Amino acid sequence: MSVPLTLLGLLEREPSHGYDLKRDYDALFGRGKPLPYGQVYSTLGRLARDGKVVAGEAEPGDGPERKRYVITETGATEFETWLQEPVAPEPNLQSVLFTKVVLALMLGRDAEHYLDTQRAAHLRRMRELTELRRTGALVDALLADHGLFHLEADLRWIDLTAARLDALAAEVNA
Repeated sequence: MSVPLTLLGLLEREPSHGYDLKRDYDALFGRGKPLPYGQVYSTLGRLARDGKVVAGEAEPGDGPERKRYVITETGATEFETWLQEPVAPEPNLQSVLFTKVVLALMLGRDAEHYLDTQRAAHLRRMRELTELRRTGALVDALLADHGLFHLEADLRWIDLTAARLDALAAEVNA
């Protein structure tokens, strides 16, 4: 995920303090991986340096003085361009799963055991995501669906690859 562009999008909605940006980012996008405060402020510093945001004067508050950040026209243009561009379709033709299977076969290791272990890990994660989809808010449910669909595709690939291991071993060891 592009943290700078996500922060620009949040700032387009309304000028905000770094603390508020972190809170909103974590609530909407940080599922299981909250954004560190240091990253928020270093990113805002780079965005300001590059003319994409402007930091207001320090404001007194309940804690340390805080600056309210405002997106500039340059920042808004960059955000709009990013928002309009399609995300590159995944997956790439190289994957860690594929690499491990081929290397295991090349080195005479048990690729089928690796596939079984990976299948079990995928199924555990699918159970977690299914529970999140069932009990979570709409944002969580949509993110869980996205993950589940990818895991289902991986499981299909794992099953197909397991069925073709002998042929793949012959090809990579030729």
